[in-house]
Parts: sequence; C-alpha cells; structure tokens
Amino acid sequence: MDKIKILVVDDEVRMRKLVKDFLVRQGYSVIEAGDGVEAMDIFYNEKNIALVILDVMMPKMDGWEVLREIREHSETPVIMLTARGEEKDELLGFELGVDEYISKPFSPKILVARVEAILRRTQDTEEESVISAGGIVIDKSAHIVKIDDQVIELSFKEFELLTYFMENQGIALSREKILNNVWNYDYFGDARTIDTHVKKLRSKLGEKGELIKTIWVMGYKFEVQS
Repeated sequence: MDKIKILVVDDEVRMRKLVKDFLVRQGYSVIEAGDGVEAMDIFYNEKNIALVILDVMMPKMDGWEVLREIREHSETPVIMLTARGEEKDELLGFELGVDEYISKPFSPKILVARVEAILRRTQDTEEESVISAGGIVIDKSAHIVKIDDQVIELSFKEFELLTYFMENQGIALSREKILNNVWNYDYFGDARTIDTHVKKLRSKLGEKGELIKTIWVMGYKFEVQS
C-alpha cells in the first residue's frame, strides 16, 4: 500500500526537518518545499498529496498566496504554521479555507495528532457514507455535498461542520462542543472561529442555510421542519 503523501512548506530547513522526522516516524511520505513557488510546482506535479503543512512567512510567495491558489484548484486539507499569534491572522486563515492553524513554537506530537485527526476523516470510507436531510445530500466517502443534484463547493472544514450538524439534527450544539468535535482537539481560541465558518457555510448553502439555526449565546442547531 502506498504511503500517504504530505507536503511540508517552510523556508526554515531546521523546521522542515523537525516536522518531517516526526511524520516519517508515523509512516507518512513527506515532500519538502522551501518557498511558495516551489510548493505550488510540487503541488501541481505530484499526485495524491493528502495534506499540506504550510508556513506563512516565506520568500517569493507567502503562505496566504499559496493557500489562495490551492483553494482555487483543490480542497486538499491545509495546516498553517505561523509565528504570528494575533487573532486577526487566525481568522484570516479560516476565511481563506485553512483547516487547522498552529502557532510556533508548537509541540511536534500535537502537530502529528492533528495531522492524523484530519487524515482519519478524509481517508475513512468504512462508515455509512451518505447523509440526507432537508434537501441536502452529503456523500462522505466522495466528499461531495449536493442540493437538488447541484454540487456545492465547500472547504474541508465547512464540509466537516455541515456533516456534524446533519448527524446531530435537532440537537442544540454549544460552540465548545462543536469545536471539540469538528476540530477534534481542545481549542482555546475565539468562538468567532465557528461563527466565521457558519456564516460562510450558510452563504454557500443558499436558502438551505436557514436550516442552521442560531441559538442565542449558546451555539447552533440544524433543524428541518416536519
């Protein structure tokens, strides 16, 4: 069986080596890039890259530019690494479609845990793969969302969020519970992370976005009127 490919993009050789060593130990195949231009060349030429770990501050083409270009062509999961710790940078990353956001310095073991959590969800095709509610159909194995047979383009995290909502139809979900289940780790950032994703998700769902109800102060609920 072929190893899962991960692209690690960082202009610091020492950082790339640190991340690569931990991932290789877990059985992943790691491809390295030292700047954004090299990263995009590899991304276009290599087949089946399962995940991208991407630094923000890089020469030639920074992480934001790389992320924007990746999202124009692919929903491949992206984890952003950055020395910045400002909330506005984190929110920008989520607006652009990043799936996880890790500030340096970080624990390599935590990074690997998050990589494995994302890949478990993207690689797992064993469970029941089709969910349908309120005219929305999710095919989890194909990673496709349809409304009236029309495919709706969602980012990885938007897809996971909608899936979680639909699997918990009619249940009031707190922001904390959503973060812990959809992001799959204890998240200590601002709850606006969820609000940002819900806003974009509602927009992409059009009229069906109204099925995601806001519960004042608490969180959200996906509800289909009978």
